[in-house]
Amino acid sequence: MLHTILGGRYHITSHLGGGGFGQTYLAEDRQLPGSHRCVVKKLLPVASDPATLQIARRLFDTEAQVLHKLGSHDRIPQLLAYFEENQEFYLVQEFVEGRELSQELTQGNPLGEGEVISLLRDILEVLAFVHRQNVIHRDINPRNLIRRDRDSRLVLIDFGAVKQMTTQIINPQGQTRLSVIIGTPGYMPSEQAHGNPKLSSDIYAVGIIGIQALTGLLPNQLPTDPATEEIIWHDRASVSPELAKVLDKMVRYDFRERYPSAAEALRAIEALKAPTVATVPVAKSAPAQPKKSGSLLFRVFLSTGLIGIGVAASFFLVSALNSSSATDLYNRGNILYNLKRYEEALAAYQKASQIRPDYAEAWKERGKTLYILKRHSEALDAYEKAIQIQPDYVGAWTGRGAVLDASKRYEEAVASFDEALKIQPDSAEAWKERGDALLNLPRYEEAISSYDRAVKIKQDYYEAWYSRGWALHNLQQYEQAVASYDRAVEFKSDYDSAWYSRGNSLLKLGRHKKAVESYDRAIRLKPSHYQAWYSRGNALGNLRQHKEAVESYEKAVRFKPDSYEAWNSMGWALHQLRRYEEAINSYDRAINLRNNDSQIWYNKGNAEYNLKRYERAVASYDSAVYLQPELWEAWYSRGNALVELNRYEDAVASYDKAVQLKPDFRDAIQAQKKARRLLEVEKLKREGTKESKKEV
Repeated sequence: MLHTILGGRYHITSHLGGGGFGQTYLAEDRQLPGSHRCVVKKLLPVASDPATLQIARRLFDTEAQVLHKLGSHDRIPQLLAYFEENQEFYLVQEFVEGRELSQELTQGNPLGEGEVISLLRDILEVLAFVHRQNVIHRDINPRNLIRRDRDSRLVLIDFGAVKQMTTQIINPQGQTRLSVIIGTPGYMPSEQAHGNPKLSSDIYAVGIIGIQALTGLLPNQLPTDPATEEIIWHDRASVSPELAKVLDKMVRYDFRERYPSAAEALRAIEALKAPTVATVPVAKSAPAQPKKSGSLLFRVFLSTGLIGIGVAASFFLVSALNSSSATDLYNRGNILYNLKRYEEALAAYQKASQIRPDYAEAWKERGKTLYILKRHSEALDAYEKAIQIQPDYVGAWTGRGAVLDASKRYEEAVASFDEALKIQPDSAEAWKERGDALLNLPRYEEAISSYDRAVKIKQDYYEAWYSRGWALHNLQQYEQAVASYDRAVEFKSDYDSAWYSRGNSLLKLGRHKKAVESYDRAIRLKPSHYQAWYSRGNALGNLRQHKEAVESYEKAVRFKPDSYEAWNSMGWALHQLRRYEEAINSYDRAINLRNNDSQIWYNKGNAEYNLKRYERAVASYDSAVYLQPELWEAWYSRGNALVELNRYEDAVASYDKAVQLKPDFRDAIQAQKKARRLLEVEKLKREGTKESKKEV
């Protein structure tokens, strides 16, 4: 693709990025003076047959018109051209010189309130224009906001046009559905993750950017209230009550409680006065202490029994806050880690290792905390520092292996666990973690050997028994997998994951009733275990208990509304009960979550066919074969629906496709012959009518 010329004028100079839906390139427009640069986006159609290209062409044209309209705003890239070449589709847009906002919002460097208000105003001014066009951006995040070099204004980019076009589907009414899930985790609210974005979904993303700017924290580092799902952030920022109130409204969990559009959010921001007195989290300096280390005081208070662990921990945290003792800070970090206050724990470990650079334990705990915070590169550096100081540090080698495993560097992870085991061959944890890395490679036989060593050292190591069951399941040794899960629940009877996985192996063995019993145990332990509810529904379906299966799927989608598999399976169970309207509603929910799944469209087509809604059935089958042209069942069923509509010529073409894909498909061959006979009869009737008219 590089150095090619598209449209007779756009010379591709470099590749900017892309994914499964398309690729983006930097290009020079050869028909303009001065090597005028632009961005070329290439759409990748899912197939190249005439029907697919016709649909893609129509969707492409519609998207280009939307982008052209949006590009009239000064801070949205202009659409310069769009064209088709060699059955491939291209968009050409203005290239914006500048830097991403993500380069400004760096972790640990919060902005002042005045800067944040200015930032929010800048974003919302552009977004208000987008919303007036009744367009939802759906992927507002710091990488899609460019600080333009020439005037330092923010430009909003990447409206997801290429991503949308390849996943749009025509519904039975001939309208385009845009329910594909697009967005960036952390900036995407729940309703958008469920496939139902609103204008206020964009407001949520802007609010998250504001909170990120104020706190210096990434979205995934912001805790939420487990009861309300609301974000907890006030104690992590210096912010006035007025701005805090506006941001809280922008990021409400319930979209109905947010500002309904960017214009209203902008009015709220513009109504704010410049901050005078900012509120700050309470963190008073500790009073001067007697010349005795915090760690010693902590032990003294505990030994007297005069105060409980919570009070002692609180006292120690205050006493160690400004300590210059590396040991005090290390102990402070341990307490904060156990309280799950990981950022504060990390700060304590960092300070301890700064005071005492050879403090291997502090470096190791620093690595463990960074691992919890998913800052894997930094965690690896910390573990390697601990190993450099103390080469025989088993905990550091094991922790290093865990980070490498999480980073998908599985071979290196195994090597790290091997180093730990050279030092301490009887480390059950190292054997188990080594097995997990081998499981990911996947080298299942070796993983099982590793788990066997772990449980030989520690017979009641239920996590190792559980992982061993996983490896056996993947080897399709389901009986042995069940036996391994049995050992896991023997040592930990409330291990819901083991009961669930045990059910999966029983399901593979065709022991559906036993599988239901195992899923029931998992659900009793964890009522919100949606996978167990979903798999339980599958087992009940295999037992032909479709009504009970529907009830199980209903539970699954209650706990995970964005599970398209559960919605699709519930549709299938309702279908078996001949509750076709409900089945279609369920299929529609699945399609809203994943409209590029051909099987769901095929299932929906069958339900429409059973209701004798043949036009709608054909539309659903069209979507199925558009997404998966080799789905012969859909071509065959499409032919049946077309016969019912007396569209014999189209039916013959559909049957031809089914027979071409599956030559031994007798039903399709017979239907093909019948449709051809009906087509001949129809032609004779038409010709007879013409002759009669001539005689008259």
